[in-house]
Amino acid sequence: ITTEQTGPLKTFIEQNFTPWQVSSSQSGKRGLFTGYYEPSLHGSRTRLGPYQYPLHVRPKDLIDVELGAFRDDLRGRRIAGRVEGNRLVPYPDRRAITEGKYVQDFDEPIVWVNDPIGAFFLHIQGSGRIDLADGGTIHVGYAGQNGHPYYAIGRTLVKNGEIAKDDISLQSIRRWMEENQDKAMDLMFENPSYVFFKELEQSGPIGAEGLVLTPRRSLAVDRKFMPYGAPVWIDIEPPMAGEMPLKRLVVAQDTGGAITGAVRGDVFWGHGKRAETLAGHMKSKGQYWILLPNGVNPNDKRS
Repeated sequence: ITTEQTGPLKTFIEQNFTPWQVSSSQSGKRGLFTGYYEPSLHGSRTRLGPYQYPLHVRPKDLIDVELGAFRDDLRGRRIAGRVEGNRLVPYPDRRAITEGKYVQDFDEPIVWVNDPIGAFFLHIQGSGRIDLADGGTIHVGYAGQNGHPYYAIGRTLVKNGEIAKDDISLQSIRRWMEENQDKAMDLMFENPSYVFFKELEQSGPIGAEGLVLTPRRSLAVDRKFMPYGAPVWIDIEPPMAGEMPLKRLVVAQDTGGAITGAVRGDVFWGHGKRAETLAGHMKSKGQYWILLPNGVNPNDKRS
């Protein structure tokens, strides 16, 4: 949404939409809002030298199941797995895939990167840029996930007394992993979720809705509670000290394994160091309102 569009857009929304505040019976009207960004890594099309860590394409035997197609009360929930005989079984976890314990004819990786820690955080962000050793840049985006629940490894570092709870951020976690590389891989394995990628033709990250994400205007949400494409007004505390609160119109365009709950969101900050800093530190309380066409009542099951 550009500046020159703000006036007409504001008028159009005020005349045609009604705001409904989203709340939860468990947490009320306020919830947690975090941030994500588009990271950069260095990679090679071929496996050589320091480029030893693959970004895998989606395997052919990975099956996604949208549970809402079977039961209305499961709408917005999904599982993933593979078929053995006539049964759908869980897909291998991060450790099994990384260590090659799962024998699978993966297609050739999109690219090999030189930083396993950076690759891990790319899995969390879901998309990124890869600067190639022989020149040029490619963009990769989310193509699938192994179906295992996301686990925030920062919890383990706090539990073990490695990092204070108030100091947990992407930056502090990464710093600990780089300073403790002999323990970093085991820590990463505590998150069983594993993401598969595809090379993008577009010059920007693609959200789960299938559209290019817009910095500060795209929001990842829990699909059980919020539909893709919904305009949402957010009122969120500053992402970190010295920044302004976020009070603006955004669009629900993405989701993520850690984004669970009715009042829960992940703000896309874009690409670059500032985006990484803001996204990595953001753990802000806030609230939001979904904007629905006039006459639509979200409490009416017929709407």
